[in-house]
Amino acid sequence: MPVREQEYNGIPGLPVVAAVLAAAGGLAWTMVTGARNDQPALIIVAGAGLLLVLLIAAGLFMVNPNEGRVLQLFGDYKGTAREPGLRWANPFLSKRQVSLRVRNFESSHLKVNDNEGNPIEIASVVVWKVVDTAEAVFEVDDYEHYVRVQAEAALRNLATSYAYDAHDDAHTSLRGHTAVVADHLKREVQERLAKAGVQVIEARISHLAYAPEIAAAMLQRQQAGAIIAARQRIVEGAVGMVEMALQQLSAKSIVVLDDERRAAMVSNLLVVLCGERGAQPVVNAGTIYQ
Repeated sequence: MPVREQEYNGIPGLPVVAAVLAAAGGLAWTMVTGARNDQPALIIVAGAGLLLVLLIAAGLFMVNPNEGRVLQLFGDYKGTAREPGLRWANPFLSKRQVSLRVRNFESSHLKVNDNEGNPIEIASVVVWKVVDTAEAVFEVDDYEHYVRVQAEAALRNLATSYAYDAHDDAHTSLRGHTAVVADHLKREVQERLAKAGVQVIEARISHLAYAPEIAAAMLQRQQAGAIIAARQRIVEGAVGMVEMALQQLSAKSIVVLDDERRAAMVSNLLVVLCGERGAQPVVNAGTIYQ
């Protein structure tokens, strides 16, 4: 059965300190008095009292801000002290310190294959904190090591779910959709760490690159893909502009063109709109046929 955190703060420690100091002073004076009056029984009783006072003092412990102390009695979980300050609890309780502060780590650079089978290098930064000290201590062996291992496992799975790059918005890519990928990574890491009492605040890719052995080839592929995508958009825009020009010329009766002249006009406009260099205009001083 999973262990859930329950609050157990003990009692304030300052009154206990005052009582311990007062009792220790009185017992010490009693021992001195017994030694002066040659009363061994009084010395023994005062010494036993001092041992008891020291045992009581052993129950004092400090809780810092954003820190928890997991209290156990002979292996039985009693609760977690979260209230900051000097506290006192049963001196036989073990008191394990667990930080509740926000922490982060960067994973190592992992070499994995993306959705298209290309080897890539990827790393991530995960920001997290402990929200349930009982789960963190008792449900996993070492929660800090568990966080690192599961975060890297989630990152490997993420890398295989998306392609490194895509030239259209219809496909999500690791490089082009950082917000979507970061949200996916956060959800997956959180699902893996829920049983360890850990909350993932943020998870993002911190390093992304093609593996060195294919970096040069993939750079050429990226450039070629970008050129093709750009040309496709240019052609789509040029066809739309030509269509609009022909419609407006026809609607306003500016000029009437037969099929041959219409085809020539379309060809000339496409050359001008799709060309990489500026067009060189030619002024026709005659009729449209000369």
